[in-house]
Order: sequence, then C-alpha cells, then structure tokens
Amino acid sequence: MAAPAPEHRHELETIDLYINVGPQHPATHGVFRMVLTVNGELVEDCDPVIGYMHRGNEKLPENCDYRQAIGYHDRTDYLAQFNTEWTFCLAVEKLMGLEVPERAEYIRVILGELNRVASHMMWVGAFGTDVGFFGTPFMYAFREREVIQDLFEAVTGERMMYNYFRPGGVAWDLPDDFEEHCRYVIEHVRRGIDDLDALMTDNEVFLARCRGLSPVTPEQAINWGLSGPMLRACGVRHDLRRAEPYSIYDRFDFEIPVGTQGDVYDRYLVRMEEMRQSLRIVEQALRQMPRNGPIMAAGLKRVLRPPPGEVYARTESPRGEYGVYIVSRGGDKPWRHKVRGASFCNLSPLREMVVGNYVADAIIILGSIDIVLCEVDR
Repeated sequence: MAAPAPEHRHELETIDLYINVGPQHPATHGVFRMVLTVNGELVEDCDPVIGYMHRGNEKLPENCDYRQAIGYHDRTDYLAQFNTEWTFCLAVEKLMGLEVPERAEYIRVILGELNRVASHMMWVGAFGTDVGFFGTPFMYAFREREVIQDLFEAVTGERMMYNYFRPGGVAWDLPDDFEEHCRYVIEHVRRGIDDLDALMTDNEVFLARCRGLSPVTPEQAINWGLSGPMLRACGVRHDLRRAEPYSIYDRFDFEIPVGTQGDVYDRYLVRMEEMRQSLRIVEQALRQMPRNGPIMAAGLKRVLRPPPGEVYARTESPRGEYGVYIVSRGGDKPWRHKVRGASFCNLSPLREMVVGNYVADAIIILGSIDIVLCEVDR
C-alpha cells in the first residue's frame, strides 16, 4: 500500500495533562491541593492551592483577652501546641516587661522540646508511608508519640489543645511523679528513634527514593525564606535557640544538625538528629530545674492590660520560625495580632522544588516539607 501523500499527513497534537493532588491527600496535614501539569510522568508545572483551612486565627484573638487568645495558637500549628503558646506568651511578656520564674522556664523548655520530638515523630511516620514503607514506620513513630502524649496529658489534662502556658509562667505545677515519668519517656523514645534509624536510614529503597531528590542550595533557601529543618538541611546552621537565645536556652549544650545537599534525604537526617538533641536538652533541664518555687510571675492581675506598644516575638518551632506580632493600645485585647507561620514560608517554593521531577517524587517532596495547613492558612 502506497504511503499517503505529504499533504494528507496529519500531525499528532499533544496537550497538557493536569493532575489534581488533593484537595484532600494523605501527604498533607490538613486540606491542600496542588495542580500538576505533567508530560508523561514528568512534572512541568505545579500550582499550589491554599486557603481551604482559613478560619480567621489571626483576627479572632483581637476579640479575646490575652489569656483567651492562647487557645487559638494551639489550633494554628496543632502538632507544636506548646511552641505556639510559648511564642504568644513571649510577646505578651515583652510588652508587659514580665519576668518568668525559673522553674516555669524549665517547664516550658522540657515540654517544648518533647513537643518537637512528638511533631517530628508524626512527620517520620507519615513520610515513611509517602516513600512506600506503608505501615511499619508509622506504627513505630506513633508508638513513641503516644508515650509523649501520655506525659502531656498527665501535665495538662489534654491530649492536643493544651492551653497550659500563660503570660508570666504556666497554668499550674507539674505532677509529683513528673521527673520519673519524663525519664521513662526519654529512654523509651530514644530506643524508638534507633528503631526508625535502623529501619529507614540505610535502606536501599529509601536511599534511592530520597537521596539527590529536590536539592536546595543555601542561597536559594535564604532567598525563599526557609527556616527550621528545611533551612538547616541546606547547610545553613541557623537556629533561633542559638542565634537569638530566648528563655533559658543559653544554659544548655546541644548541637545544631545540618545537611550538605539540601535534598529530601538531608531533611530526613536533620529531623532525626534534632530529636536526639531535643532529648539531650530535656535531660539537662531535668537536672537543672529547681525542685520547687513559683511558676507564675508575681503581681499579675486577673485581666491583663499591656501598655501601648508593639512587639514581635519568635521561637524555633518544629517547622521553623514561628512569630507573633502584637500591637497594644492599652486595652485587655490585642489591637492587632499577626502570625508568621513557618509552614507558609516553607511551602512557598514548592513549584521550584517539584518541577522537573516525576509525579511520584512530587508527593515525597511535598511530604518532606512537613507542613501543617492550619498554620499555612490561619
């Protein structure tokens, strides 16, 4: 059969294929959607869509007194509740010039660092399923997270929204058996970290999926406003607990883990080592903490009325820099209340990190950022 004449040949057209990942997907904490433009299995474009979790968490505290506003910070980053409460309390304390009692400072450090470990455990478990380990890392991580949550429940009476920190200190003192319980948690969790390390770190499949994926240079990380493990994985040794020591962090000896390539694998390694360093800080805090003493600044009235002024306080939360900006006009409510969420900034360069990789790898890259959508959307 003769070939068709050139004028009868038809050129095949190709069109872009769009894949909706979300708006609900197990790779996210919360509700998030990204629209991938793909050519075969390669991602050519990525459009992140946020806003599904917007609930007015910045505006609502402007209608609450300074103690009522603490509960909204619990619900901003609901995996780092102690850390978010802490930041807000620091801002109010700066406005009012409050001096927090020493015992309360140690309580804050211990709970804040254990909260960091619990948050990272949540991430490791979820990330293992993204990579393809299915249930084993998830069960290992949640076994340790449950041990930490039991301690938090013993202290605060709550398992998630603790509402325990207060401007000037903490709401009430620790249980009598807290030190014994805390040391049990430390040893249990340390063994759990080793179990996860043995399962994942040198696994050939894990290495093949994560090493060299989505590398970020230090210059890119700084320009994009990354913070926390995402920044340190790029080799930038920046941690607010060292760069701008708040509370009593200048009293502790700990290392700041950093990566070399800024890839997905380094993000994993940094978080694993951060958990070990957090336990190291907690052990030192337990040894140094006064056995008794006040847990609340003296002379506080029932209704707080900071003097007129503005303040920005920031802390090193599990996801990076969590900041609170408050403007006071002398009343019992913040006149302006603004939150700087680490997840929002860390998620911003998602397009640059995903384009050029495979669709399956895009899920891993998203998971490696460790976002909480309530902190992104607020």
